[in-house]
Amino acid sequence: MIPRYQRILFWSLTGAILLMSAFLLRGCQQAQKRLTALNNESPIAAPTSAAIEDVTLYLANDADGTITPSTAKAALPQDPTLRARALLEYLLGQYAQPDSAHPIKGGAAIDDVFLLNDPGSREKGKLAIINLHGDWVANHPSGVEVEDLTLKSIIGTLHGALPEIAHVRFLVDGQQRETLAGHAALNRSYPAIDTTARPTAPSEAATQP
Repeated sequence: MIPRYQRILFWSLTGAILLMSAFLLRGCQQAQKRLTALNNESPIAAPTSAAIEDVTLYLANDADGTITPSTAKAALPQDPTLRARALLEYLLGQYAQPDSAHPIKGGAAIDDVFLLNDPGSREKGKLAIINLHGDWVANHPSGVEVEDLTLKSIIGTLHGALPEIAHVRFLVDGQQRETLAGHAALNRSYPAIDTTARPTAPSEAATQP
């Protein structure tokens, strides 16, 4: 017969092992969450198999309400759908940088991009459907101008990189949504055009003493 003190020792050791296993499992889960959060706050990594090339980003500036084309270097795939998604992730990732003139909280922004034949275009052209992540949209600043600048930045960048796109529509988590953050409409199609916007010159009347 096993002595009582040995049974107590056995079950005590067993309990300690189970408790340590639970702590280790919880620690692994928390570490995984921290790594996931860190990755989500960073812009998407450039595809390693793609060559680095010059791309034009249409960057928004909240201070003066402008959209300015700017050349950057990025590695993008050649497939138009993957290229559009990687380009937009790169664009929106710039706005999560500390020195951004159009600050938006970081994280994965683009869920999918679809390029379809555009039934609303008289000329041959594609309809780009941009499916935005709901979490990214939920963290977007609210305001007429700031929301409008974001959409114009996306549209202008797409137009510059993929001129075959004629119109752009937006979804959020695969569903139609009324606005981006309460103001800029997402329930309509936008023409894919050059969205460059320069500072508005003061009128003659406004400059009179």
